Amino acid sequence: MIRFLLLGILRDRSRSLFPLIVIIVGVALTVILQTWLSGMLDNMIQSSANFMTGHSKITTRAYAAEAQQMPNDLALLGADSLIAAAAGEFPEMIWTPRIRFGGLLDLPDSSGETRAQGPVFGTAVDLFNPASPEPKLLNLEQALVRGRLPQFPGEILISEDFSRKLGIEPGDTATLLSVTMYGSMAWYNFTIAGTIRFGVVAMDRGAMIADIHDIRKALDMEDAAGEILGFFRDFQYNQTRAGEIAADFNRHYSDPDDEFSPLMKTLREQNNLASLIDVLSWALGGIITIFLLVMFIVLWNAGLMGSLRRYGEIGVRLAIGEDRGHLYRSMLYESVILGILGSLLGTALGLAVSYYLQHQGIDIGSLIKNSSMMFSSVLRARITPLSYIIGFLPGVLATVLGTAVSGIGIYKRQTSQLFKELET
Repeated sequence: MIRFLLLGILRDRSRSLFPLIVIIVGVALTVILQTWLSGMLDNMIQSSANFMTGHSKITTRAYAAEAQQMPNDLALLGADSLIAAAAGEFPEMIWTPRIRFGGLLDLPDSSGETRAQGPVFGTAVDLFNPASPEPKLLNLEQALVRGRLPQFPGEILISEDFSRKLGIEPGDTATLLSVTMYGSMAWYNFTIAGTIRFGVVAMDRGAMIADIHDIRKALDMEDAAGEILGFFRDFQYNQTRAGEIAADFNRHYSDPDDEFSPLMKTLREQNNLASLIDVLSWALGGIITIFLLVMFIVLWNAGLMGSLRRYGEIGVRLAIGEDRGHLYRSMLYESVILGILGSLLGTALGLAVSYYLQHQGIDIGSLIKNSSMMFSSVLRARITPLSYIIGFLPGVLATVLGTAVSGIGIYKRQTSQLFKELET
């Protein structure tokens, strides 16, 4: 019987083509919306982790309380030994030191006088260690615009927008004016190796990337680090495991009575990200739910319309003696087959578009020029396991329910009226 119904659907386009198109479009839109919104949330979490928070972060307790001010006078001492200890106890994570700092970047002219200067937001990372994850985390090769990546001590990268603003070219010498760990003035000469653009507006305004060993010399921070960031080796954030690791670390290393003792926080515990992630998750879940309801109603109506258009056919089948129950069940079977076919094709179409958006993305940089959030200007979709099945809920269930409701009319048709209906 299934084969008979399937052949009828394929051969009679007048009764199957329109419902099938509606299902395909509805399911595809559902899949695209789900992957797009998942990508937006993942974008925010990944950008925050790579540039600011890590999946976990170790600082002193005093530094954590004033982290937005980049208080390097409250930095961790003995950072290398602490990293070795953390790596030994939590091998599923990669640990890397960073120093965040602010200052002025001064560009001298040929006579040594200031030609241009501007404020920089600096990040010192381990650039030259082959085992360091930093070039990958910061995506330096893809972010490079002009020049080259640093290859020797004393070389730095600055943001392309900042370099254009000050007229800085790769190969120029610039002086960093900042403050040491102990509060005295610091100045240190660097060579501009290249310029970068991260696609994160907050970073592209005045970013400076330097090797951590150079900044330790410049700011008197030997064997010190403002922050030690931890990342899961697959670079996918796991809140449950991150929380367990943080609790275990703090139980052994952190002393509430010592403001310079190390303290580990998870990504959610930093920069008010917990409330932001929760709000966005609820909002995105609500949007998807509303959209699913809309698609549910649309496809339900499509099922109703398909059944109503076959009013005459149903009358003929009843008039020649087909059992009402058999007719009703056959219509339900048809709707199930249509729903599954449409959902499969719609899911395939939605995943194809989502795959393109996942790899290419859409640049919205012109719309967020003044944003201060750690949010990539290139929005990408993210295909998850849910993406493969979410379209079947409205695609199959709504179609079957629409047919089921409209098919109730079969039992209300009076045999005595059938021939009069057919005559008209």
